[in-house]
Amino acid sequence: MLKTILFDLDGSLLPLDEKAFIQIYFGGVAKRFASIYNPEEFIQAIWQGTIAMIDNDGKSTNEEAFWNMFKKLIKGDYEFIENEFLNYYLSDFKDVQAVCKLDPYSRKIIDLLKEKGYQLVLATNPLFPKVATKERIKWAGLDESAFDLITTYEDNYYCKPKLEYYQNILKRIGRNPEECLMVGNDIREDMVVEKLGMQTYLLTECLINPENQDISKYQHGSLKDLFQLISNK
Repeated sequence: MLKTILFDLDGSLLPLDEKAFIQIYFGGVAKRFASIYNPEEFIQAIWQGTIAMIDNDGKSTNEEAFWNMFKKLIKGDYEFIENEFLNYYLSDFKDVQAVCKLDPYSRKIIDLLKEKGYQLVLATNPLFPKVATKERIKWAGLDESAFDLITTYEDNYYCKPKLEYYQNILKRIGRNPEECLMVGNDIREDMVVEKLGMQTYLLTECLINPENQDISKYQHGSLKDLFQLISNK
């Protein structure tokens, strides 16, 4: 019996242009430090920190993995740097919202599932801190209180597409894979849960399918299609 729905955020509940998102985000952070650090070197340090999180083997949190790598490449007053990152998320991060799309069906889906009594998890790849994740939830027209669990880099030890990331979620919410459905737009990162025995729904509006896989084997469609599907259940 289906009890829990897991949702990806970026490109799923929050439709967006991924390349433009990354460009504005990285550029905005580097600009904030441009008077102190070379922007290209600073962006490269952020990239390497991100890769360190993706490659994380569970020995540290993603937050620790990021900063451990970042500090190997950028020297300075790290308390100042971390505060400036926080200030960026509280102010200039909103510039990224320009490449995101508010889809009313995101709110309709979440509200309907809550009404039906499902447990909801925001299974967004934990590459961002809580402050940045909360902002993106707002951009999607949603309230963080709707989710029983939200994954961020502070308390996660793995990233997508590692199965350990999803296994950790299952452990935290006390569910078996068969009781869960994963909704996302990335075949490699989101549909991988099939290997655990979890059900899937592939969102196609911002589809990420680098290997050009046949999507007909997945339940798939738009946010509107998903809303109509759960409305009839």
